[in-house]
Amino acid sequence: MAKTKTAYFCQNCGTQHAKWMGQCSTCKEWNTIVEEVISKEEKADWKIDTTPRKANIALKVKDIEIQNEVRYNAVSTELNNVLGGGIVPGSIILLGGEPGIGKSTLMLQVALSMKHKVLYVSGEESQTQIKLRAERVQNLNQDCLILTETNTQKIFKAIQIEQPEILVIDSIQTLHTDYVESSAGSISQIKETTTELIKFAKETGTPVLVIGHINKEGSIAGPKILEHMVDVVLQFEGDRNHTYRILRALKNRFGSTQELGIFEMRAGGLREVKNPSEILISKKDGDLSGTAIAATLEGMRPLMIEVQALVSTAVYGTPQRSSTGYNLKRLNMILAVLEKRAGFRLGAKDVFLNITGGISVDDPAIDLAVVVAVLSSNEDEPVPQNYTFAAEVGLAGEIRPINRVEQRITEAEKLGFEKIFISKFCKVSQKETNIEIVKISKIEDLVGILF
Repeated sequence: MAKTKTAYFCQNCGTQHAKWMGQCSTCKEWNTIVEEVISKEEKADWKIDTTPRKANIALKVKDIEIQNEVRYNAVSTELNNVLGGGIVPGSIILLGGEPGIGKSTLMLQVALSMKHKVLYVSGEESQTQIKLRAERVQNLNQDCLILTETNTQKIFKAIQIEQPEILVIDSIQTLHTDYVESSAGSISQIKETTTELIKFAKETGTPVLVIGHINKEGSIAGPKILEHMVDVVLQFEGDRNHTYRILRALKNRFGSTQELGIFEMRAGGLREVKNPSEILISKKDGDLSGTAIAATLEGMRPLMIEVQALVSTAVYGTPQRSSTGYNLKRLNMILAVLEKRAGFRLGAKDVFLNITGGISVDDPAIDLAVVVAVLSSNEDEPVPQNYTFAAEVGLAGEIRPINRVEQRITEAEKLGFEKIFISKFCKVSQKETNIEIVKISKIEDLVGILF
């Protein structure tokens, strides 16, 4: 009979403790430590390998040979860009996101689109449910196999029989191994099953795509231990009430984390958005007050987004401040700057701000567009639709420079904008452009030009 012992794990940070405590000594969270039973049974490899292996030796950096890295084409251009050029053989890719955001749909579309033998393992849905979704997606890969199983030992037996080139796990929280006696989804089960998948991927060179749940704080459940173990961590973001989804890399050992992909959720699955700037800008028949176009960056990609503001007299004693897609504290800071430095009395007025398209932006370069949208609504003066703005606003009311301004100017010129407002201190190369560049140094300059 195998020896067993109990251990105490923090469900928030994954730290192991010798005894139960009310507060975790590492993350300082209360009532997160849970007792789990761990089996000390002797483990067997996922596959018995009797061939002798050559021992690794230490090499000098100059003696290490660089081999050309071969990647699997994920078919989806957006996913390939986020991964840094494709799926690396032997890598572990973790995809996280809110329930119903489209994680399983994205992975199934990738599995059905690739020209490789893919084994799609689901612990949450039946084969019939997956078949119905596959027919809706309409990208049928004849070499895509569907397996509904949660036991890792049985999954590895199926892998030995089918010999897939790519493995998809949906999801890691549903898997369990015979070598750990705790329930599926516990810290010890997630660590053990992930370790088995990593060993399988590294020994066979088979890439493994894993879907992970997230907790109420928005981080991947597991907790952070799971993110440290894998090679790539992808986050699928968006509002279920809107159609647009953003895929960004939080960790990538094989490429940059500055890229992002944009998808649109439709009845037939996820569609790649090639030019999101045209979609995120509303089509209006006439000029309306309270709107301004900002030239922002999401990762390495320039975007033109629409900022909407509504300023009205406060009905109640305390004015309301509401922001969607933009940091509320930063909005309050900008309103204070407008009142202190520019003389606009906004302290007794309600201010509502919205970034169209349901996306969230934290780029400080949209500060100037927020200022313009607020002042436009306050003065009831529309801003020309062919104007765009890209600058940060400081506490002294100065217009501060931003990075990669030329990339923003090029994107604005491509989309037909005639004038862009930037900081006076931005350095722009002297080249002929069809867009007029207006440089300003403080908010008063902007007010004098537009209002």
